[in-house]
Amino acid sequence: MGLLDKIKGELVDIVEWLDDTRDTIVWRFPRYENEIKMGAQLVVRESQTAVFVNEGLIADVFEPGTYTLETQNLPVLSTLKGWKYGFHSPFKAEVYFVSTRQFTDLKWGTKNPVMMRDPELGMVRLRAFGAFAARVTDPQKLLRELVGTDPQFRTDEVHEYLRQNVVSHLASALASAGIPVIDLAAHHAALGTQLATKLTDELAELGISVPNFVIENISLPPEVEEALDKRTSMGIVSSGTVGSMAAFQQFQAGAAMEAAADGGGSAGAVIGMGLGQSVGNAIVPPTQTAPAPTQTAPASGPPPLPGWYLGNGGAQTGPFDDAALAAQAAAGTLTAGTLIWRAGMSAWEPASSVPDVARHLGATPPPLPQA
Repeated sequence: MGLLDKIKGELVDIVEWLDDTRDTIVWRFPRYENEIKMGAQLVVRESQTAVFVNEGLIADVFEPGTYTLETQNLPVLSTLKGWKYGFHSPFKAEVYFVSTRQFTDLKWGTKNPVMMRDPELGMVRLRAFGAFAARVTDPQKLLRELVGTDPQFRTDEVHEYLRQNVVSHLASALASAGIPVIDLAAHHAALGTQLATKLTDELAELGISVPNFVIENISLPPEVEEALDKRTSMGIVSSGTVGSMAAFQQFQAGAAMEAAADGGGSAGAVIGMGLGQSVGNAIVPPTQTAPAPTQTAPASGPPPLPGWYLGNGGAQTGPFDDAALAAQAAAGTLTAGTLIWRAGMSAWEPASSVPDVARHLGATPPPLPQA
């Protein structure tokens, strides 16, 4: 190799960056000891910016496009180099390519719970997580404040700093919003927009913006969520009706049986069922009965258990469901003249006049007349 070939090999005539990564923000062109040829081609692609640095000072900045490097389009570098009268010679300068696209794969989350005062629950601890996007808006500020002389500046080098800023603003955003924890899910989008604006304002001095901020979830501690689930389950008795009370009793018994099954012991099942029964009895006392079998409307008082009541000879029995009524009819206890009553009826009526009961009578004969 001749001297001329060696000199030509040390001159760079094309300056460009083909990014094959998804996390590189700044990439320094590997010039090494080579000099950039005056008249070389600079190729800056869309979503890129090229920044020339000479002896530690930022010189010229190029937006997307193709340029021929001459003193005419290198005004600052030409001044620093002292080229006068269009002197064309190779030069040494560092070229940093800055990606200006959105980096959307940035995750955030709260390592420690965020404390806030909820108008309904009082003091609560919240955890949250989501994702956000970051973009370089001022390459010069980014180089001065964060990159320095790093030849390949990646997102993981600034990710933790951005995450800390997110968490610091999250607590104030939640506290100032005045939204109950139970209603936060409906305001995720609005809170995300608010946080994106605040973060963009704070990071402007670093040349970074946050164009998009997503809150995926805000959650309470497990024990608080369990208590809320219990409170929701208890809501079935809020109406105070007979049906809801009976449903609550069944719910308690079923929950006790499920817990006992998880514990693997039959004794636990018996105890659990007893607890469920006792709670249900506290709501619906088992001694409550239907009104006396007279032809008047039932007296006001605690609601009776659901079912049919029979009145024979001044004695009251029940309650009976449909299957039990059929058995009473088969045994002869339920006849056409038997008085019938259940919740919702204004007075006792003969069984034969109540269609839902009369269908169980069939061909059962009426009582024999007195001699």
